[in-house]
Amino acid sequence: MKVDVKLLKAICEAPGAPGFEHPVRQLIIREIQGHVDEYSIDNMGNLIAIKKGVKNPEGKKVMVAAHMDEIGFLVSHIDDNGFIRFQTLGGFDPKTLTAQRVIIHGHEEVIGVMGSKPIHVMKAEERNKPAKIEEYFIDCGMSKEEVEKLVTIGDPITRQRELIEMGNCVNCKSIDNRVSVYILIEALKQIKNPAYDFYGVFTVQEEVGIRGANVASHTLNPDFGIALDTTIAYDLPGAQAHEKVTELGKGTAIKIMDAMTICDSRMVKFLKKTADSHQIDWQPEILAAGGTDTAGVQRMGKNGSIAGAISIPTRHLHQVIEMAHKDDIIASINLLVYALEEIDTASWEY
Repeated sequence: MKVDVKLLKAICEAPGAPGFEHPVRQLIIREIQGHVDEYSIDNMGNLIAIKKGVKNPEGKKVMVAAHMDEIGFLVSHIDDNGFIRFQTLGGFDPKTLTAQRVIIHGHEEVIGVMGSKPIHVMKAEERNKPAKIEEYFIDCGMSKEEVEKLVTIGDPITRQRELIEMGNCVNCKSIDNRVSVYILIEALKQIKNPAYDFYGVFTVQEEVGIRGANVASHTLNPDFGIALDTTIAYDLPGAQAHEKVTELGKGTAIKIMDAMTICDSRMVKFLKKTADSHQIDWQPEILAAGGTDTAGVQRMGKNGSIAGAISIPTRHLHQVIEMAHKDDIIASINLLVYALEEIDTASWEY
C-alpha cells in the first residue's frame, strides 16, 4: 500500500475552520460515495458514514471518529485602514503567526498576511517579550472600502500552505487532523467485512472543545469507540527520551491516556494484540496535555463506550509545517482495518 499523496494533499489544503467545515465535508462525501452503505449529516454538521457488520446479530456499533476541522480564525473587526483583527478558533502559539499568509473566506477568497510591529521600531524591552495574539493583524493590501466589499465580520480565516513531500514524510498545514480524515476514508474504502456495524464519523469543532464528537456519540450510543487524531512527535534536538511522546517512522501510536481520557484497558490491549499479530509497527502514547475526540466517544454515549485511540505521530503540531511519516500513516490504516474486522474475537469482559 502507498499513501495517496494527491488525495491527502486535497484534504489538507481544503478549508474547514471550526464551524465552517463544509468544503472539506463535501470533498469527503465525494470520496466515500459508493464505498459505504449509507451516510448522513447531523444538525451540527458531523458526517456519519455506515458500513454494516457481517457478524452482528446483537447490533453492536463501533464508532470511529476523525475531526474535519482545523485551527483557524474569525474576522472580528475591520479598522479604518482596512486592517483586519481576528478571533482565534483553536489553540495557537503566537510566534507561529509571524510572516504567514492566510485566506479569508468572504464573498470571495481573499489572501492576507499576518502582520505585527516591525522589529526595527521596537523598543529594547519589546524585543525581549514573547509575542501576543492581540498584537497581530491581517493586511490584505486594500483600503477599508475595498476590504468591506469582500469581507464581513464573522467570516472564517484559514492558513495558506501547500502540502509537500520531504523524504518519506508529508508536510503541510492541518495534518492535524486531515491525516486522520484520510485514514478514515481509506478504511471505509478498504474494509470489506467489518465484524460489527462501523460508523465512520467525520466530526466538527474538535479544536474548540470536542463538540461534534460529543453530539455524535450521544446520538449513536456506540458500544466501542476508536478516535483517530495526531499526537506529538517530540523527537527533536534537545528532547529527552522521556519527553518524546512518540517518534516519526516508529509506527502508529496506541493511546494509553491523555489529559482528557484514560483509554479503556481492554481496548488498549486489543489494539496492541492486533498490531502484533499483523506485524504492524506501533508505539505507546501517553500525552500529559491536550485531548482528542476520544473523550467524547468514551463518555458522551448514553451507556458510554469501550474506547481507545489510534494516533499519528506528528512533528510541529499547530503550525503550518506539521509533518507525518508515510509509514506511520499506512500502519494506522492497517491497524484500524484489522481492528474493525477482528473486534468480535476479543474478550470484552472485566
